Amino acid sequence: MDGGTLARVGAIVFVAVAITATAIEMNRKDVTPNALATQGRSGAAQDPLAAELLRCSEIGEAGTRDPGCLKAWAENRRRFLGQPAPTSSPTPVAPTTLFPSAPASADPIRKDSAPTNVTAPATQAEPARPPISATEGAR
Repeated sequence: MDGGTLARVGAIVFVAVAITATAIEMNRKDVTPNALATQGRSGAAQDPLAAELLRCSEIGEAGTRDPGCLKAWAENRRRFLGQPAPTSSPTPVAPTTLFPSAPASADPIRKDSAPTNVTAPATQAEPARPPISATEGAR
C-alpha cells in the first residue's frame, strides 16, 4: 500500500467512528437539569445540615456574615475532616493547688493583699565597645 492510500483509509475509519459516536450520543435519553435539581433537594430535606448549606449557597455573599451559615460550614468542615463531635457542655474544672498539703495562707495566688516590695528584675549593662579607628572605618 502506498502512503497516500493508507492515509485515506485512516481518514475514512476516523470519520466512520465519529459518525457512529454521534449517532449513539443522539439516541441516548436526555436527563433534564430540573430532574437533577429536584434529586439534590430531596437529599437536602433528609439532612438538616445539607438543607442549611443549600440555603447558604443560595443567599450568596450574605452567607459569609450569617451566623447560621458559619456554623453550618464549621460542622461540614468537621465532618469532612473526620474530627469527633465537640462535647455539648464542657465540665468545669476545679482549680488545683501546687502544694495541696500547704496551708491556704501560704498560697500566693489566694492571698487577699497585694505582694509587697515587687521590683523588676535587674538588667545587665551592655559591655563597652572599643572605639573604631580611622583605618577600620574606611574599609
